Amino acid sequence: MRTRVLHSQELARDVRFCLVFPRESLSIPVMRRVLGDTLRRIGVDEGCIADLLLAATEACTNVLRHAGPGQGYDVVARVGRSRVVLQVLDNGRGFDPARIRAARRRHLSRHLRRPPVRPASLLGRRGRSSDVAQLAESGRGMAIMRACVDDVSLHTGPGRGTVVQLRKRIEWRDDAPLADLGGWALRDAG
Repeated sequence: MRTRVLHSQELARDVRFCLVFPRESLSIPVMRRVLGDTLRRIGVDEGCIADLLLAATEACTNVLRHAGPGQGYDVVARVGRSRVVLQVLDNGRGFDPARIRAARRRHLSRHLRRPPVRPASLLGRRGRSSDVAQLAESGRGMAIMRACVDDVSLHTGPGRGTVVQLRKRIEWRDDAPLADLGGWALRDAG
């Protein structure tokens, strides 16, 4: 935790921490546990924590699936008065976002030309959806992240690695240790 002096001479506190993980599947439940416990201990509302953990899980899963060679990845958190900013950083191969957008447009145009599917034909044996397996896997994680947080940004390039930034406005529990800082102000995380 850092302390800073603002222009108004009012002391401000911003909570920052960085978690460093190896690129292996066991790191994701560990990340969820450590990040969730930390946010709980400082008093972030449980619903906000659930959304942040789901979005961070998707971002970390993307690192494991798509980053290519690399030793590890980082999860950097900044908690402010009204929002949390999480960054998931890897040093993998990166990618060209324009190629991904073009591939997604091609995929959508193919599926839009299909005849509409009737609800009865969606159900296979035991009432399960048979079309779920046919949905495109690529892009689902980004859609989930966007549904959980207020803003998702992606910074990448071939050979540069990738940074996924997640921003979410947060609520504090009534008993949050940082809710009453006794003259200290919690700085906004941006």
